[in-house]
Amino acid sequence: MSAETSVPRPREPGLDISDSDLFRGLMSEAPFAFAFFNPDGRFVRVNSTFTELTGHPVELHLDRRPAELLPADLTTLIEAALRRIAGEALPVTDQRIRTRADNGDSRHWTVSFFPMRDDDGVVGTALFGVDVTERQLNEEVLERSEERYRSLVESQQQLVWISSPSGSVAEDAPQWRAITGQGLEEYLAHGWLDAVHPDDRPGTEEAWREALRGRTMFEWSYRVRTRASGYRHFEVRAVPIIRHGRVVEWVGANTDVTPQREAEEMRGRLTDQLGAAALRTARLQGATAQLAEALTVEQVVQVIIDVGRTALAADHSSVALLDLDRATLKLISSGGTPDTRGEEIDLSQPNVMTMAVNSRRPLFAESPDSLRAQLEDAGAEEAQISGFLTQTDERAWVGLPLLAAGRALGALRFSFTRTQKISQEDGVFLEALAGQCALAVERATLFEREHKTAETLQRSLLPERLPVVRGLMLAYRFRSGSRHVQVGGDWYDAFVLQDGRVAAVVGDVMGKGVKAAAGMGRIRNAMRALALTNPPPAAVLTGLDRVFEATEEEEQVTTLAYMVVEPGTGEGTLALAGHPPPLLVSPQGVGLLHETEPGTPLGWATSRKQFRFCVPPGHTAVLYSDGLVENRKRGLDAGLRELSSVVAEAPPEVLSSPNMLLDFLVDHMLSGYEQDDDVTVLAIHVPPATKSD
Repeated sequence: MSAETSVPRPREPGLDISDSDLFRGLMSEAPFAFAFFNPDGRFVRVNSTFTELTGHPVELHLDRRPAELLPADLTTLIEAALRRIAGEALPVTDQRIRTRADNGDSRHWTVSFFPMRDDDGVVGTALFGVDVTERQLNEEVLERSEERYRSLVESQQQLVWISSPSGSVAEDAPQWRAITGQGLEEYLAHGWLDAVHPDDRPGTEEAWREALRGRTMFEWSYRVRTRASGYRHFEVRAVPIIRHGRVVEWVGANTDVTPQREAEEMRGRLTDQLGAAALRTARLQGATAQLAEALTVEQVVQVIIDVGRTALAADHSSVALLDLDRATLKLISSGGTPDTRGEEIDLSQPNVMTMAVNSRRPLFAESPDSLRAQLEDAGAEEAQISGFLTQTDERAWVGLPLLAAGRALGALRFSFTRTQKISQEDGVFLEALAGQCALAVERATLFEREHKTAETLQRSLLPERLPVVRGLMLAYRFRSGSRHVQVGGDWYDAFVLQDGRVAAVVGDVMGKGVKAAAGMGRIRNAMRALALTNPPPAAVLTGLDRVFEATEEEEQVTTLAYMVVEPGTGEGTLALAGHPPPLLVSPQGVGLLHETEPGTPLGWATSRKQFRFCVPPGHTAVLYSDGLVENRKRGLDAGLRELSSVVAEAPPEVLSSPNMLLDFLVDHMLSGYEQDDDVTVLAIHVPPATKSD
């Protein structure tokens, strides 16, 4: 700091400046700038700190005006303050100025001007200046931090807001109002809640009150009504600002999460659609599997009704088949269909099924109005339409044509007691279902036709009655496989030979349908011819081998058990061609399987053998097909053992009656099992000898 170098001035009345050592020392060493101006605006005194402001030495200032030394901006500020003090005698304070040193550094100052008075009035003006460079720099740093924070918040699309300790909004949030379109008065206090979706508002209010009470962080999400009257999703987080144990304000930020929510909703919809598609596929696969097992039209119809109830949740399901000759649809299952009368529907009568068949296209009516419009287009009368819609509780309908290779077979009808939105995906599923149903109906129709033909053929080839022979009782049971399976090649026969003995046979031609039945007929006829000319069993089987090789295909498998028995005595012979052994039942209920070689099926190169087989008086010999002892759950060996044990359970009256014995054996052997093959049983009973005999 430089020493005081101002020129001594004469003592002025009432003001001792020049002679006060204390004043000079203070002004010289003071950390603030000081200058004193006389009433003419000239420098009287300056200290060394003031020279840092002007850049000139102390002595150069004295008795000069500011304009002679200082820059224009500083001169203007000082002269304006001096004029104001001269006119109003009031201080001029906190004037900001900026100076630049020779090295380029900037300094910031705050200067104040005060009038100096004596008894006669203002005698001069004192200037005090404080270097506020450091404070200015701090303020600029703080301002830059605030600008960065504001930019960061805006870049994150967050809406920042502040509320009072009680939760009332007292400061403006322009971003919020820009989005919601609220005016300032609408937004303040608790007006922001008016922009929250009505469904979200109660929960939001309660969560906000709970946070205020507990002084805990407020985290929530809600929808906000926008200026365009739509809604956007926001997540909000607010924290209490606590000083000295008290909440002074709340600071919160709202983040727009609409894109994320929309993406989540889109993923949810896609997931639902994929789930629905997978469910439809599973249902179609399930329906296809059930239809594949259905052999008859009746079974196919039942599957369709079940699918309508389970997969479509239909309240009514109907199936009708087309009769081209009569130009009608014949109802196979009406399912409570109210728009049909009787079992036949004329194709000229417009309704859900006839329109589907006539157009060869699905009919979808999602509501009564939709059905009314389609019926009107098809030419239905208003009275008919109104009558139907009045008396039915149905509110949506689906009509599907059954098409096979473009040819109409009939129609399906599903209806609902509620309006039903049918999407494009639902339509594709229903058309695929109708296609599978059409194939099943066509297959079942052909099966029933073939089954009827084969059954007729099979019945025609089996004997209508067995011969009545003294000293011998014959009985048979023939039971077709369950679930309407195709007729097989099981057969039985018994006839009297020329020498009075009786020939009995049970055979099984493997396979189903007409082919198996026809093969059975050929073998049966050949066996009769051979037995009547050369009856010994070994000879008959040898002859059948030659016939089989000449008439049957190599892959055809045929087995049989053939015996010749003497009436009265029961003496006989037996030969097997790959067939299960006969069962001999004693009057005491003991069942024994004949221990003999089973032989090979017909047509296999082998030397045929025959064995003695006696049916003593009172005993019964039972010939049977493998359907009696073998099925999907029981093997042949287990079935044979069970057959022997079942005989022991028969009461005496059953053992003495061949008819009762066969009923007993069939019922007990099939009990608990699903019959999947024909069952053929033939009994040869030799009555006990009487005294008259």
